[in-house]
Amino acid sequence: MAFMRGLTFPGGLQPVLQGDGVYLRYPRMADHLAWSRLRGESRAFLTPWEPAWTSDELSKAAFRRRLKRYHRESRLDSAYAFFVFRTADDTLLGGCTLSNIRRGVTQCCALGYWIGERFARQGYMYDAVRALIPFVFQTLGLHRIEAACLASNDPSKNLLSKAGFRQEGLARRYLLINGAWQDHCLFALLAEDAQNIGSTNAAQVSLVR
Repeated sequence: MAFMRGLTFPGGLQPVLQGDGVYLRYPRMADHLAWSRLRGESRAFLTPWEPAWTSDELSKAAFRRRLKRYHRESRLDSAYAFFVFRTADDTLLGGCTLSNIRRGVTQCCALGYWIGERFARQGYMYDAVRALIPFVFQTLGLHRIEAACLASNDPSKNLLSKAGFRQEGLARRYLLINGAWQDHCLFALLAEDAQNIGSTNAAQVSLVR
């Protein structure tokens, strides 16, 4: 069942999504140090696939502004941001964002994600995406998840395909990535697709302050 506009829980609690060896929760100011270190050490790995970084990208002030934007967007039910942690030791691995949420006759969102270089290609992001799928379809009550990745990003294309997404086409000069408009492969997963591949078990959601 979908929650009302702006995903809220009683007493100011926040959702934690439990996955296979990973969990996802809302970012907090206390995450800045781990986030800035992981992003900083992974900069060369991440920048080919992301919008151009700002001059103060990793600063505490920029992180605080980021959190304010996340909170505003979640209140408006337009986007939900999560950090991904390893269950065994609470290590920050990366992040996932559900953005551009459209209600009405569309009931759709866009999925984005990043992972630190030293944790890449170990299955962590696949497990995180799998944990998000029932959250999107059951908790948020959406019908469709869209994702786009650069045509040259084979690891991301493989991840999405493995998670049950279908490639629907190619969008020319679709997003401004690393300072240039670049072609993207378009993927989507429907609620009924997820049911067919057994990805719609009840979302494992716990609550924390």
